[in-house]
Amino acid sequence: MKEEFIIRQQELVENPTPRVPICLALDVSGSMSGAPIAELQQGVNMFFAAVRDDEIARYAAEIAIVTFGGVARKALDFFSIERQQIPLFFADGGTPMGEGIELALDLLEARKTEYRNAGVDYYQPWLVVMTDGAATDNIDGASHRIADLVASRKLTVFPIAIGDQANIAQLAHLSPMRPPLRLKGLNFREFFLWLSRSVSRVSQSTPGESVPLDTDGIKAWGQV
Repeated sequence: MKEEFIIRQQELVENPTPRVPICLALDVSGSMSGAPIAELQQGVNMFFAAVRDDEIARYAAEIAIVTFGGVARKALDFFSIERQQIPLFFADGGTPMGEGIELALDLLEARKTEYRNAGVDYYQPWLVVMTDGAATDNIDGASHRIADLVASRKLTVFPIAIGDQANIAQLAHLSPMRPPLRLKGLNFREFFLWLSRSVSRVSQSTPGESVPLDTDGIKAWGQV
Protein backbone atom coordinates (compact mmCIF):
# COMPACT_ATOMS: atom_id res chain seq x y z
CA MET A 1 0.00 0.00 0.00
CA LYS A 2 2.82 2.41 0.81
CA GLU A 3 4.47 1.60 -2.53
CA GLU A 4 1.19 2.33 -4.37
CA PHE A 5 0.90 5.67 -2.56
CA ILE A 6 4.45 6.63 -3.59
CA ILE A 7 3.74 5.70 -7.23
CA ARG A 8 0.52 7.74 -7.23
CA GLN A 9 2.39 10.75 -5.89
CA GLN A 10 5.14 10.33 -8.49
CA GLU A 11 2.51 10.26 -11.23
CA LEU A 12 1.17 13.61 -10.03
CA VAL A 13 4.64 15.12 -10.18
CA GLU A 14 5.37 13.67 -13.62
CA ASN A 15 1.99 14.61 -15.06
CA PRO A 16 0.69 17.88 -13.52
CA THR A 17 -2.36 17.97 -15.82
CA PRO A 18 -5.49 19.08 -13.89
CA ARG A 19 -7.41 15.96 -12.89
CA VAL A 20 -11.06 14.90 -13.12
CA PRO A 21 -11.56 12.48 -10.18
CA ILE A 22 -14.48 10.11 -10.75
CA CYS A 23 -15.72 7.44 -8.37
CA LEU A 24 -18.18 4.80 -9.57
CA ALA A 25 -20.32 3.43 -6.73
CA LEU A 26 -21.87 0.31 -8.23
CA ASP A 27 -24.57 -2.03 -6.95
CA VAL A 28 -23.41 -5.64 -7.29
CA SER A 29 -26.00 -7.15 -4.97
CA GLY A 30 -27.65 -10.50 -5.68
CA SER A 31 -30.49 -8.93 -7.67
CA MET A 32 -27.93 -7.79 -10.28
CA SER A 33 -27.06 -11.39 -11.22
CA GLY A 34 -27.30 -12.55 -14.83
CA ALA A 35 -27.66 -10.03 -17.65
CA PRO A 36 -27.46 -6.87 -15.47
CA ILE A 37 -24.03 -7.65 -13.98
CA ALA A 38 -22.71 -8.80 -17.38
CA GLU A 39 -23.91 -5.59 -19.07
CA LEU A 40 -22.48 -3.49 -16.22
CA GLN A 41 -19.10 -5.18 -16.68
CA GLN A 42 -19.14 -4.51 -20.43
CA GLY A 43 -20.17 -0.91 -19.86
CA VAL A 44 -17.36 -0.20 -17.38
CA ASN A 45 -14.86 -1.90 -19.71
CA MET A 46 -16.04 0.33 -22.55
CA PHE A 47 -15.80 3.43 -20.32
CA PHE A 48 -12.16 2.75 -19.54
CA ALA A 49 -11.40 1.99 -23.19
CA ALA A 50 -13.03 5.23 -24.36
CA VAL A 51 -11.11 7.32 -21.82
CA ARG A 52 -7.83 5.61 -22.73
CA ASP A 53 -8.46 6.36 -26.42
CA ASP A 54 -9.04 10.07 -25.77
CA GLU A 55 -5.76 12.00 -26.07
CA ILE A 56 -6.76 14.56 -23.44
CA ALA A 57 -9.02 12.61 -21.07
CA ARG A 58 -6.54 9.77 -20.54
CA TYR A 59 -4.13 12.19 -18.84
CA ALA A 60 -6.82 14.03 -16.88
CA ALA A 61 -9.39 11.43 -15.82
CA GLU A 62 -8.78 9.36 -12.69
CA ILE A 63 -11.24 6.62 -11.83
CA ALA A 64 -11.93 4.70 -8.63
CA ILE A 65 -14.59 2.03 -8.17
CA VAL A 66 -16.53 1.08 -5.05
CA THR A 67 -18.90 -1.88 -5.16
CA PHE A 68 -21.67 -2.68 -2.71
CA GLY A 69 -23.07 -6.20 -2.69
CA GLY A 70 -23.10 -8.01 0.65
CA VAL A 71 -20.30 -5.67 1.75
CA ALA A 72 -19.00 -2.32 0.52
CA ARG A 73 -15.47 -2.54 -0.81
CA LYS A 74 -12.89 -0.53 -2.68
CA ALA A 75 -12.64 -2.44 -5.95
CA LEU A 76 -10.23 -0.01 -7.66
CA ASP A 77 -8.27 2.91 -6.22
CA PHE A 78 -7.22 6.07 -8.04
CA PHE A 79 -4.23 5.56 -10.29
CA SER A 80 -3.06 6.41 -13.79
CA ILE A 81 -5.64 4.77 -16.05
CA GLU A 82 -2.81 3.13 -18.01
CA ARG A 83 -1.81 1.18 -14.88
CA GLN A 84 -5.27 0.09 -13.81
CA GLN A 85 -6.80 -3.35 -14.25
CA ILE A 86 -10.59 -3.27 -14.33
CA PRO A 87 -12.03 -5.52 -11.61
CA LEU A 88 -14.42 -8.36 -12.36
CA PHE A 89 -17.88 -7.89 -10.91
CA PHE A 90 -19.83 -10.66 -9.15
CA ALA A 91 -23.41 -10.25 -7.95
CA ASP A 92 -24.09 -11.35 -4.37
CA GLY A 93 -25.68 -10.30 -1.10
CA GLY A 94 -27.64 -7.29 0.05
CA THR A 95 -27.30 -3.61 -0.82
CA PRO A 96 -25.20 -1.64 1.70
CA MET A 97 -25.45 1.49 -0.44
CA GLY A 98 -24.98 3.97 2.41
CA GLU A 99 -21.71 2.35 3.40
CA GLY A 100 -20.60 2.16 -0.23
CA ILE A 101 -21.25 5.84 -0.88
CA GLU A 102 -19.47 6.88 2.31
CA LEU A 103 -16.45 4.86 1.18
CA ALA A 104 -16.61 6.49 -2.26
CA LEU A 105 -16.68 9.95 -0.68
CA ASP A 106 -13.70 9.03 1.53
CA LEU A 107 -11.71 7.98 -1.56
CA LEU A 108 -12.53 11.23 -3.34
CA GLU A 109 -11.54 13.33 -0.32
CA ALA A 110 -8.27 11.43 0.11
CA ARG A 111 -7.39 11.90 -3.56
CA LYS A 112 -8.15 15.64 -3.39
CA THR A 113 -5.71 15.90 -0.48
CA GLU A 114 -3.05 14.18 -2.59
CA TYR A 115 -3.68 16.64 -5.42
CA ARG A 116 -3.27 19.60 -3.09
CA ASN A 117 -0.11 18.17 -1.54
CA ALA A 118 1.39 17.73 -5.03
CA GLY A 119 0.24 21.16 -6.24
CA VAL A 120 -1.98 19.65 -8.94
CA ASP A 121 -5.23 21.40 -9.83
CA TYR A 122 -8.44 19.42 -10.18
CA TYR A 123 -11.99 19.71 -11.45
CA GLN A 124 -15.08 19.19 -9.34
CA PRO A 125 -15.16 15.49 -8.39
CA TRP A 126 -17.85 13.22 -9.82
CA LEU A 127 -19.75 10.50 -8.00
CA VAL A 128 -21.75 8.03 -10.10
CA VAL A 129 -24.23 5.90 -8.12
CA MET A 130 -25.91 2.98 -9.91
CA THR A 131 -28.40 0.66 -8.19
CA ASP A 132 -31.27 -1.66 -9.11
CA GLY A 133 -32.96 -1.66 -5.71
CA ALA A 134 -32.95 0.02 -2.33
CA ALA A 135 -30.32 0.32 0.36
CA THR A 136 -30.33 -2.35 3.06
CA ASP A 137 -28.48 0.02 5.41
CA ASN A 138 -28.92 3.63 6.55
CA ILE A 139 -28.14 6.26 3.92
CA ASP A 140 -28.65 9.37 6.09
CA GLY A 141 -24.94 9.91 6.75
CA ALA A 142 -24.11 9.61 3.05
CA SER A 143 -26.99 11.92 2.14
CA HIS A 144 -25.86 14.65 4.56
CA ARG A 145 -22.26 14.48 3.33
CA ILE A 146 -23.37 14.72 -0.30
CA ALA A 147 -25.69 17.66 0.44
CA ASP A 148 -22.87 19.62 2.10
CA LEU A 149 -20.43 18.93 -0.75
CA VAL A 150 -22.92 19.74 -3.50
CA ALA A 151 -24.00 22.97 -1.76
CA SER A 152 -20.37 24.11 -1.63
CA ARG A 153 -19.80 23.12 -5.30
CA LYS A 154 -17.34 20.40 -4.33
CA LEU A 155 -19.16 17.40 -5.85
CA THR A 156 -21.28 16.45 -8.86
CA VAL A 157 -23.55 13.43 -8.43
CA PHE A 158 -25.01 11.22 -11.17
CA PRO A 159 -27.74 8.96 -9.66
CA ILE A 160 -28.74 6.16 -12.04
CA ALA A 161 -31.58 3.70 -11.45
CA ILE A 162 -31.35 0.25 -13.04
CA GLY A 163 -34.66 -1.46 -13.80
CA ASP A 164 -38.14 -0.91 -12.44
CA GLN A 165 -37.38 -1.97 -8.86
CA ALA A 166 -34.80 0.74 -8.17
CA ASN A 167 -35.90 3.10 -5.39
CA ILE A 168 -36.05 6.47 -7.17
CA ALA A 169 -37.04 8.36 -4.02
CA GLN A 170 -33.98 7.04 -2.20
CA LEU A 171 -31.70 7.99 -5.08
CA ALA A 172 -33.23 11.48 -5.11
CA HIS A 173 -32.37 11.75 -1.41
CA LEU A 174 -28.73 11.25 -2.42
CA SER A 175 -28.78 13.91 -5.14
CA PRO A 176 -30.05 17.32 -4.04
CA MET A 177 -29.35 19.09 -7.34
CA ARG A 178 -29.80 16.48 -10.09
CA PRO A 179 -32.88 14.22 -10.29
CA PRO A 180 -32.19 10.51 -10.77
CA LEU A 181 -32.49 9.03 -14.23
CA ARG A 182 -33.60 5.51 -15.01
CA LEU A 183 -31.46 3.50 -17.40
CA LYS A 184 -33.36 2.47 -20.52
CA GLY A 185 -33.29 -1.31 -20.36
CA LEU A 186 -29.69 -2.38 -19.81
CA ASN A 187 -28.09 0.44 -21.79
CA PHE A 188 -24.96 0.51 -19.64
CA ARG A 189 -22.69 0.87 -22.65
CA GLU A 190 -24.56 3.93 -23.94
CA PHE A 191 -24.39 5.50 -20.49
CA PHE A 192 -20.67 4.93 -20.07
CA LEU A 193 -19.93 6.19 -23.60
CA TRP A 194 -21.85 9.36 -22.73
CA LEU A 195 -19.92 9.60 -19.47
CA SER A 196 -16.58 9.26 -21.28
CA ARG A 197 -17.54 12.03 -23.71
CA SER A 198 -18.54 14.21 -20.75
CA VAL A 199 -15.17 13.59 -19.10
CA SER A 200 -13.44 14.62 -22.33
CA ARG A 201 -15.43 17.86 -22.50
CA VAL A 202 -14.65 18.75 -18.90
CA SER A 203 -10.95 17.93 -19.22
CA GLN A 204 -10.67 20.43 -22.09
CA SER A 205 -12.05 23.25 -19.94
CA THR A 206 -10.50 25.33 -17.15
CA PRO A 207 -10.94 24.05 -13.57
CA GLY A 208 -13.83 25.93 -11.99
CA GLU A 209 -15.47 26.65 -15.35
CA SER A 210 -19.06 25.48 -15.72
CA VAL A 211 -19.38 22.89 -18.51
CA PRO A 212 -22.94 22.03 -19.65
CA LEU A 213 -23.78 18.36 -20.01
CA ASP A 214 -24.78 16.84 -23.32
CA THR A 215 -28.51 16.59 -22.63
CA ASP A 216 -29.25 15.23 -26.11
CA GLY A 217 -26.82 12.37 -25.44
CA ILE A 218 -28.69 11.48 -22.26
CA LYS A 219 -31.76 10.57 -24.31
CA ALA A 220 -29.88 7.56 -25.74
CA TRP A 221 -29.67 5.82 -22.37
CA GLY A 222 -31.79 7.58 -19.76
CA GLN A 223 -35.37 8.45 -18.90
CA VAL A 224 -37.07 10.18 -16.00
